[in-house]
Amino acid sequence: MSKEEIIVGLDIGTTKICAIVGKKNEYGKLEVLGMGRAVSDGVIRGIVTNIDKTVHAIDKAIKEASDSAGIDIGVVNVGIAGQHINSTIQHGSITRDSDDEITLDDINRLTSDMYRMVIPPGSQIIHVMPQDYIVDYDEGISDPVGMSGVKLEADFHIITAQTNAINNINKCVRRAGLEIENLILEPLASSLSVLGEEEKQAGVCLVDIGGGTTDVAVFHDGIIRHTAVIPFGGNIITGDIKQGCMVMEHQAELLKTKFGKAIAEEASPNEIVSIPGLRNRPPKEISVKNLAHVIEARMEEIIEMVHTEIITSGYHKKLAGGIVVTGGGSQLTNLSQLFEYMTGLDTRIGHPNEHLGKSKIEAVKSPMYATSVGLVLSGFKALDFRDEQYQEASKGGYLSGNRKDKKGNKFFENILSKTKGLLIDDFDDKEYK
Repeated sequence: MSKEEIIVGLDIGTTKICAIVGKKNEYGKLEVLGMGRAVSDGVIRGIVTNIDKTVHAIDKAIKEASDSAGIDIGVVNVGIAGQHINSTIQHGSITRDSDDEITLDDINRLTSDMYRMVIPPGSQIIHVMPQDYIVDYDEGISDPVGMSGVKLEADFHIITAQTNAINNINKCVRRAGLEIENLILEPLASSLSVLGEEEKQAGVCLVDIGGGTTDVAVFHDGIIRHTAVIPFGGNIITGDIKQGCMVMEHQAELLKTKFGKAIAEEASPNEIVSIPGLRNRPPKEISVKNLAHVIEARMEEIIEMVHTEIITSGYHKKLAGGIVVTGGGSQLTNLSQLFEYMTGLDTRIGHPNEHLGKSKIEAVKSPMYATSVGLVLSGFKALDFRDEQYQEASKGGYLSGNRKDKKGNKFFENILSKTKGLLIDDFDDKEYK
């Protein structure tokens, strides 16, 4: 088994840090070789707030994954999320020297120009994703390679993150003795593991409910159209239960996972849960219906925010695939019905088994690991279906240039970051001379 075939995904989440090791089997499906997880204490709402605690948790998760897979781990694909993530649509254009066939080199030139655009200070571009192309004022072209034209334009979905947040993730991963191969927006990673190509074509909204944040990604015609991060997740529901039922935090978490329902009407009014009291105090009795009322109130707020994002995207009436809910928070009983009731869109729970082969570790099929599995898949699968087509064609020698190498790295992103590093070094040299 060659080392190149093995990919490791590292999900630095608010409640857990998870590492999954995988490779492609002979049928092209993902085979999970190992998995490790650790409690995440140093991350709040997707942002690293304590470097030492996060490094310790990464070490633990990586060691566990490394031991179960029987390999040494050195390089990882890491997910990034948090309220600081911003997405905008920007227009770019280039004028070509002649009107002969548009090649992949032209597309690469147009895409690399977008990495040079001015963004707010303290931010960094993490993804540049082409939407529709325009060739000599002909609009709505999804793949212009091979067409003739002088002017090539496109709308790009630009995703930016706070430089500090990126630096902190880099610092934690480096201190754990690892190297980051790709930094990927978490809802994009989750989409690889839970969405089918048909759904992406038909139009679908992915909602990934994590511990600290809820990530939203809207797809249509196979292309990502809108992304957003909502700063509420499962932990805020636990906090509400803790306050509303006056219990300890770990008791609130158990109440939510074992007896929680997203729709209060579905809960029996006669069902009572007894919780041990503190220090010689009598046990506390909690009504499951009251518990459901607390959960429903907060869940409705989160769903309203998701619905607002769907409407903002402009694709509200075009989502034939409806909504796919994944992440740890999606395991709440009756959640899909509440989503359907509030948004009017068909909803299903997304399990990351879309591309999974046979696995010794059954736990990876839980929605909780959608992002982790997606981060492994991102090593084998491009985020945009057109990239895969270009790669296949370039292997056959039909196209000149190639935007990504076989590992799915962002070729231009790597070049630009290196260039930026050289420029910074240059400035530093001048300062000290």
